Amino acid sequence: MKGLRWYVLAILVLGSAIAYVLRTNFNIVSETMMRDLGLNEYQLGMVFSAFAAGYAIFQFPGGIFGDKFGPRFTITIIAVAWTALTVLTAVIPGNDALSVATIVVALIVTRFLVGAFHAPFFPVTIGGTITSWFPLKQWGLANGLTSTGLTLGAAATAPLIVWLMDTYGWRSALLMTAPVGLLFAFLFHRYVTDDPKDHPQITDKELDRIASDRPTAGHVAEKGAWLVALKNRNVLLITSSYFCMNYLFYLFFSWFFFYLTDIKGMSNTDAGMFVSAQWILGAVGATAGGVLCDILVRRLGVRSGPRILTMTALILSAAFLYIGAVSGNPVLSVVFLCLSFACNQMTEAPIWVATMAVSGRHAPVATGILNTGANVPGVLGGLLVPVTAGLFGWPAAMATGSIFAIIGALLWLFIRADEPMSD
Repeated sequence: MKGLRWYVLAILVLGSAIAYVLRTNFNIVSETMMRDLGLNEYQLGMVFSAFAAGYAIFQFPGGIFGDKFGPRFTITIIAVAWTALTVLTAVIPGNDALSVATIVVALIVTRFLVGAFHAPFFPVTIGGTITSWFPLKQWGLANGLTSTGLTLGAAATAPLIVWLMDTYGWRSALLMTAPVGLLFAFLFHRYVTDDPKDHPQITDKELDRIASDRPTAGHVAEKGAWLVALKNRNVLLITSSYFCMNYLFYLFFSWFFFYLTDIKGMSNTDAGMFVSAQWILGAVGATAGGVLCDILVRRLGVRSGPRILTMTALILSAAFLYIGAVSGNPVLSVVFLCLSFACNQMTEAPIWVATMAVSGRHAPVATGILNTGANVPGVLGGLLVPVTAGLFGWPAAMATGSIFAIIGALLWLFIRADEPMSD
């Protein structure tokens, strides 16, 4: 089959969209669920942080697991778990059967497990499948399109879940979206192989194309790959920048819908439309980031290309976020916040490409470290945002992301993505 790698990528993009449907659906029902179950903002913040904690903690182990057992087995298992945990969340009893404290604990445990089983997805598919199936000069576009998939999945989730929730209730909204995890598990296991040469429809010409510009970082001792990656200066610096970038991401992921409904007073329907618009602009930003990354890598090399793109996008994201947070005009506020998120998503491809270039064939391990650091802000933001909002107001809580974005941009002055890992 000609261009088989693009069919594999289409499955990854679909999987990325499904992954975000099954993690974002909870955020959309959270405000209604909070009222129904008798929770407050601080308890909801702890539940949000539980997901981020599971997601962050299991990035590194998930990358190691995927490196050992391969993407095909790993992704199949976790996608089945996505469905099971979504169902489990939907059937947690109300406060007529359990105390509020017990409900909070049950939600914290469930969301922690949701985060844990979502954690290996990007280290394994991007660090493993894309690294194996694409030449380096196409990594940026492939990464950008997977990010586009997740943003489009999240964009579709907001209006869909709002409609299901208003029509059937928040529990049914979760139950009706749960089966898509099983669909992705089937497609990935049926049509994607760990190594392109093992696929029965691959051609010699495409194999040569994939191997045409392999990075030189393929000589790290396999048993010590995790330790080499963990000690590598560039991996740690890129991870630190991704930490800062993702603090801003989690402001939107966890709190944007809640901010629009509870703080700005919008209806669920209007807020769902704005959240959908935010994710659609994020998809545009992610795709543009992937295309620009490949162009800049070809023209300037893997050292300068990702650096210039990431620094520019983070600085713009910081500026737009601050303007949106302090604006007194609700429409302008939402517009600038959405633009901030679009610029935020432009950084996904260059950050992952730089990490993959440094780590070579052990990218699942290195990207596991990358995504571990990147998702610690989800825990931090889940706790810090409501506290900051209580002390200084919601504009200040939202604007904290600008500080992190600027720090993340400055870190790229010290990153050398053209220095591969070595023993």
